[in-house]
Amino acid sequence: MDITERFLNYTKFDTQSAEDSDSVPSTPKQLIFAEYLKRELETEGLDDVEMDDKGYIYATLKANTRDDVPTIGFISHYDTSPDCSGAGVKPQIVRNYDGSDILLSEGIISSPRRFPELLQHVGEDLIVTDGTTLLGADDKAGIAEIVQAMVWLQQHPEIKHGKIRVAFNPDEEIGMGAHHFDVERFGCEWAYTMDGGDVGELEFENFNAASAKVIVRGVSVHPGYAKGKMVNANRLATEFAAMLPPDETPETTDGYQGFYHLLSVQSNVEEARMSYIIRDHDRDRFEERKHFIVRCAAQMNEHYGEGTVDIEVKDQYYNMKEKIDPQMHVIDLVLHAMQAVGVAPKVKPIRGGTDGAQLSFLGLPCPNIFAGGVNFHGPYEFVSIQSMEKAMQVIVKICELTADYNH
Repeated sequence: MDITERFLNYTKFDTQSAEDSDSVPSTPKQLIFAEYLKRELETEGLDDVEMDDKGYIYATLKANTRDDVPTIGFISHYDTSPDCSGAGVKPQIVRNYDGSDILLSEGIISSPRRFPELLQHVGEDLIVTDGTTLLGADDKAGIAEIVQAMVWLQQHPEIKHGKIRVAFNPDEEIGMGAHHFDVERFGCEWAYTMDGGDVGELEFENFNAASAKVIVRGVSVHPGYAKGKMVNANRLATEFAAMLPPDETPETTDGYQGFYHLLSVQSNVEEARMSYIIRDHDRDRFEERKHFIVRCAAQMNEHYGEGTVDIEVKDQYYNMKEKIDPQMHVIDLVLHAMQAVGVAPKVKPIRGGTDGAQLSFLGLPCPNIFAGGVNFHGPYEFVSIQSMEKAMQVIVKICELTADYNH
């Protein structure tokens, strides 16, 4: 089975996760794919294949060289985003893409005028959707690359490598992928998530992240007799939102710039509930952002009365850079591997987070490597077959280079 067939098989499974669920995994349909993947790993000859009751899969490719080679790992998640349907995915292959518009289905066109990233893949074979669902390259492309690399290494015993561990998990898209990951069971000195975007991307800096839940309490009175009595939670919610800097939102920032993002509002006269996320790469600025939004709530209470606004801020994850910097050999190996297989490295900060960020703070240094997909979480998602093949080659080369690594 080649990497294309493997990936296309994976897209047949609907593995969408759900943010409003308390179960693990968040949707039972993820376990259907997990069982399939476990059987595939066993069929492909990996050892120690196991899946726990939460759908976390672990497996081993045994070493074929000396015993003192560090054990490393590769990780991908199998859930897809709640933002777009992952049911009934109908992938299409555009062979030798010529840079023109791609007709996904009647009236739905993927155009380089809107998505200039397409032009970076002229001459390649692109897997696209039919315009009604996402594709699932985030992160089934990563899974296909890891599995294919393990198969390739078994078929080429002349390539010496140490013990390699692989793991696949649910619920990354809702920020829960690392919460039940058994780092001790995984047993690696370091690992890599194959969950990045286009070819060459290497990420070991990510946002510090927090959530903020805001409740605004009003007083509902008939509007004809409301003078001096009504407190309109709708209006107070908009007042609170206006207190946050308008030029510090996702729509107005990039690179290392942080933001406040209003995710949702549920509101009526009596009560408004607002959900925010807070992001910044710099830890000090991150802490200041949290303090600022809390001060905004305090100012509202000073003006309208104590208890008008309640706010709860919770940290979600931190910038993995502080855990990677002391162990830069983990990055150097990737850079050398990319160069060896003809990939130009693109080191960039993640304007988000990965399971690797949380795992790094659990004692497993875990930067993020490209998986090749582009335009994640929507119907214009695509992945180049050649990009997946390059990612697979990077994995193989990292395994080979690690066999020569000396602590």
